[in-house]
Amino acid sequence: MPELKPILLVEDNPKDLELTLAALEQSQLANEVVVVRDGEEALDFLNRRGAHESRNTSDPAVVLLDLKLPKIDGLEVLEKVKADPRLRQTPVVMLTSSREESDLIRSYELGVNAFVVKPVGFREFFDAIQDLGVFWAILNEPPPRRPDQ
Repeated sequence: MPELKPILLVEDNPKDLELTLAALEQSQLANEVVVVRDGEEALDFLNRRGAHESRNTSDPAVVLLDLKLPKIDGLEVLEKVKADPRLRQTPVVMLTSSREESDLIRSYELGVNAFVVKPVGFREFFDAIQDLGVFWAILNEPPPRRPDQ
């Protein structure tokens, strides 16, 4: 049986964080959800630095990444992930309130796997998160890891 990879949730808004965690829990995913609150901590987790230096979990099944983050914003995190040969195949879903066309275009230019605008209604937001979790953690078939990774 394949190892269950964690879901990395990068979210600084307490309300959105609470709703996202509740929706993922309701999906009954067995994947651990790792929460970080800013872009710098997300990169530390992905690169096993700082407080995450000795983490024993594998790389995430998916990174759910907010666009507007403290310290390092979501676009910069995305750019660094997709530029790193070890991380570039990790799916990244931009999960944001931004409806700015420039954010959408830039995200896809940098290699985002999906761009989801957070619905304003509670039920729509909840359903969207459940669908994302199930798709990326269960249904998506990731590429095989090369031996040099």
